[in-house]
Amino acid sequence: MIKRYTLPEMGAIWTEENKFRKWLEVEMAACQANVEAGSIPMEAIEVIRQKAAFSVERIHELEKTLDHDVIAFMTNLAENIGPQARWVHYGLTSSDVVDTANALLLRESGDLIIARLQALSDVLRRRAFEFKDTPMIGRTHGVHAEPTTLGLTFALWFEENRRNVDRMTRARAGISYGKFSGAVGTFAHLDPEIEERICFLLGLRPATVSTQIIQRDRYAEFVCALAIIASTLEKIALQVRHWQRTEVREAHEYFKPGQKGSSAMPHKRNPILSERICGMARIVRGYAVTALENNALWHERDISHSSAERVILPDACIAVDYMLEKTASLLDTLVVNPERMLENLHLTGGLVFSGQLLLKLAAAGVAREEAYNWVQRNAMKSWDEGLDFRQLVRADPDISRSLEPEKIKEAFEIQLKNVDRIFERVFGGKKK
Repeated sequence: MIKRYTLPEMGAIWTEENKFRKWLEVEMAACQANVEAGSIPMEAIEVIRQKAAFSVERIHELEKTLDHDVIAFMTNLAENIGPQARWVHYGLTSSDVVDTANALLLRESGDLIIARLQALSDVLRRRAFEFKDTPMIGRTHGVHAEPTTLGLTFALWFEENRRNVDRMTRARAGISYGKFSGAVGTFAHLDPEIEERICFLLGLRPATVSTQIIQRDRYAEFVCALAIIASTLEKIALQVRHWQRTEVREAHEYFKPGQKGSSAMPHKRNPILSERICGMARIVRGYAVTALENNALWHERDISHSSAERVILPDACIAVDYMLEKTASLLDTLVVNPERMLENLHLTGGLVFSGQLLLKLAAAGVAREEAYNWVQRNAMKSWDEGLDFRQLVRADPDISRSLEPEKIKEAFEIQLKNVDRIFERVFGGKKK
């Protein structure tokens, strides 16, 4: 069974309580840096540390009148701190707090997404080796092509998921920036050294240059990384949906005891989890478009991005976190039918070996174009009339004259000799 990781819930990261907690963390780091710089008195920060507190309910109550969430937050802090609250938010503008706190929230979310990706990789690695030598038909354009193995499909997904780990790691690093450069990014009220110190205290890097906000290409990179992850999960889920089709039945989602598939048809076992994953991927892709559109803002800043980000940032993180957990569970419990895979591989009476037969004829000295015509005429007859391709080939005078019976037999054997080499490339030659 899939290893269950003890991780904070993504939803908890994006609660109002945690958002304001991050705002307070940013404000406290700013106070500390200002004390060190001599901008505010030492006794002030002691009082602020002891009395700084907020209430989500009170902030919402204040915001009804103020129509400004950061001011409502500051007002609530001042109610608890008293006169020394005048040193809180000293030299800052709202976006200094909000954008830097967003970096903390997105960094936490990125950590959780990376852990989920690694959990998925564990499942993909295990199932890849489990089915490394399980033959099945490969399909191009949805049509039978040549034999492959189920393990190679899992190895392919494993490698793509590894790239997703790299993408999210880069996106996490790209979002881990703060700024305290003021209303238009000129450091009119705080020096860059104070910004550097605040960011250091928060474990962030200072933006080299900014306007009133952190530039939204960083946010776009993060959300686009989530969208790519979602597209990988959709790719996996779409394949499972194909395998579960009645005509295919090569694998299917685990159907637990007592589960029902349809209110009208008791026989139904539908790929509901895979379909859910595919549907959610569409939502995340839409959020990526919004994140890209948020990059172009008026002058030093407007507010058109803010309302959208209140939706897309938590929703995209929560959706992908959920999709990753469900995909790992789906693949961990996936029921595989190797016998049906082999049956489907031979469904066309050997047609899928036409390429190998062509190569045998070419190696025997037959011109490629002529060999292609010989093979194709038998393949099309087999396809159109439902005849056995092997028998047609053996009876073909041109082919039988050019190839010995043993060579024809070899042409219809499953060739998967390089699967181990591919696994060495992907996994380093051993199961980890």
